[in-house]
Amino acid sequence: MTKHRIYTMSFSGVYPHYITKAEKKGRTKSEVDEIIHWLTGYSQEELEEQLEKKTDIETFFAEAPHMNPSRNLIKGVICGVRVEDIEEPLMQEIRYLDKLIDELAKGKAMEKILRK
Repeated sequence: MTKHRIYTMSFSGVYPHYITKAEKKGRTKSEVDEIIHWLTGYSQEELEEQLEKKTDIETFFAEAPHMNPSRNLIKGVICGVRVEDIEEPLMQEIRYLDKLIDELAKGKAMEKILRK
């Protein structure tokens, strides 16, 4: 089975799109970073390191210091698919992040986005 193309894309190539999506809706880069920290456990320094290294998405998630156990509370549809129904673990992690950024862009409060 061949790898999905998104797995080999560099995270630093996708990251600016997350920021642009958030900023278009009046949100900030620091909020995007906070979401990434919450989901993956990366510190700001570690995140910047991953971006500098142009780490691919598969490695970015594989090397995440601590995937948040509350991420299974993320529910809803992204790209026409329910995130909770995605069977492939890496794709589900990617879509969790997509969903959180989507919620940010839709104006949801950070406490709700971070499932507090």
